[in-house]
Amino acid sequence: MKKIILVAIGAKFIHASLALRYLSRFADNDQRHQLVTMEFTINQRPDFILNEIFMQKPDVIMFSCYIWNIELIKQLMITLKKILPQTSLMLGGPEVSYNSEDFLRKHQEVALIMRGEGELTITELLDHLDFGAPSLADIAGITYREDKRVVSTPERPPLDLSLLPFPYDHDQLETIDKIIYYESSRGCPYHCAYCLSSIEKGVRFLPLDKIFAELDRFLAANVRQVKFIDRTFNCNKKHTMAIWRYLAQHDNGVTNFHFELTADLLDEEMIAFLQTLRKGFFQFEIGVQSTNPQTMAAIHRQVNFERLAKTVKKIHCGGNIHQHLDLIAGLPNEDYDSFGRSFNDVYQLAPEQLQLGFLKVLEGTYLAAHCQQWGIIFRDYAPYEVLATNMLTPEDVFRLKRIEEMVETYYNSGKFIQTLDYIVPFYDNPFAFYEKLGDYWQTNSYHYRSNSKLTLCDILYQFIQQNNAIDETIFKWRLKFDLCLHEKPKKLPQWLNDDLNSLYRTAIVDFYRHESRWIHYLPHYRQLDSKIVERRTHLEIFPDGRAVLFDYDHKDLLANARFWLLEHWQDK
Repeated sequence: MKKIILVAIGAKFIHASLALRYLSRFADNDQRHQLVTMEFTINQRPDFILNEIFMQKPDVIMFSCYIWNIELIKQLMITLKKILPQTSLMLGGPEVSYNSEDFLRKHQEVALIMRGEGELTITELLDHLDFGAPSLADIAGITYREDKRVVSTPERPPLDLSLLPFPYDHDQLETIDKIIYYESSRGCPYHCAYCLSSIEKGVRFLPLDKIFAELDRFLAANVRQVKFIDRTFNCNKKHTMAIWRYLAQHDNGVTNFHFELTADLLDEEMIAFLQTLRKGFFQFEIGVQSTNPQTMAAIHRQVNFERLAKTVKKIHCGGNIHQHLDLIAGLPNEDYDSFGRSFNDVYQLAPEQLQLGFLKVLEGTYLAAHCQQWGIIFRDYAPYEVLATNMLTPEDVFRLKRIEEMVETYYNSGKFIQTLDYIVPFYDNPFAFYEKLGDYWQTNSYHYRSNSKLTLCDILYQFIQQNNAIDETIFKWRLKFDLCLHEKPKKLPQWLNDDLNSLYRTAIVDFYRHESRWIHYLPHYRQLDSKIVERRTHLEIFPDGRAVLFDYDHKDLLANARFWLLEHWQDK
């Protein structure tokens, strides 16, 4: 048997490769063949990856190719072919599925490409490599070299999803320190012009009994997070509610479930159900992309923003579900000012995270075929990001990049929630605030260095001093609250010297000494020594003697501690 390596290169360490697990386990491939699976990240040195692969001395190397790793894989292929000249290099994944013949002609190192869904394709290919049958010509969904020609076999029909194996080792689930990826469907009902999912026809669902049995394994293992990768999880209400109700009935109090969905499809029944769930149980990723009607029409996206906004607000009022809203800069019919309006529309919905992304022009999409119509200029290498359009100059794009950095640094980090709530309204609008902050950041060359949390506080403090309407005292107390929210304050900026705890030192010591004063808020610390309780929590006194109790053993998805505003906290 040939020694065959399946290689995945993730964007981050915490990203576990679902594709690798499906491919290796499908039809017992890992039992019937000499398969080795290897996972790396794009942040590891190429030499490290090369050495690890080389030491295996494989006969065949198969790479799983995506937008985030294709450039690295191209480099690795060239070197691997030099040091392992007899080894066959094969590729699969979305990044090579839609231009496979072209790719093979440009990259002579590659012997074969698997197109589209890979489970059945790789199973037949492995049988061909080890047993000689079927022949390559009889394997659907591949592109390969035959003499001097490049040959493509017919497309493979969609897979019956009931055949998919459970992708994870049960005995490893309790110790795995990565995000658990899972899918209950494949395909998408929408045809967004920028998305590869628009090419697929229809949506296929796993059987519910199979889904429930597999979810039970995650729940039993108390995994930290399960991220559903379904393109539009709530495209079928019956399927969605069945899974949500099952999870609610079997909630282990620990696991978080992430869903990518379309908010305007959530009706009153679904929203009412969601409001009954444990805080932190679910989190949603919602693609808004733009609130410009002409832009939405151009990208074939049928989303009613007014209805979406009402739904997001209702979920926000429930206070129990983390919402992540997405925007895309560089879409057709959207200039700088129009994008600013889209940004403000979404910002006022107060999502826990607001992702400002940039259009990626992907081979095989409608937008890639019509770039000239919109004057879209993009990078020739992955991730093929937009550089300009007929309505957005390169200067606009780079300024939006600075705004993106400010949003990531100050808003999405979750470290300045109370501070931003106070200072942003002193500017014309949220977009104007982040724009000015980005310009200030650039002017002072902060982008040239790595900035600590305390340095970020210094930068924000210096920035707001340009706005005379902002009360520095209020700003400082808001910032102090945010700092306490993330960790027990040990080191503060030198200028953040507002402190009332010293005046209440005796009362604070007394508070922790008497369990009856804190047990209502911290029942999980019952019978612990008061010094241990004080180390794991923090009591900060704010103006007017208001006390806030922070519990660092319980944090949300943005690492914010649970807290309580205490009344009569000095009473015996």
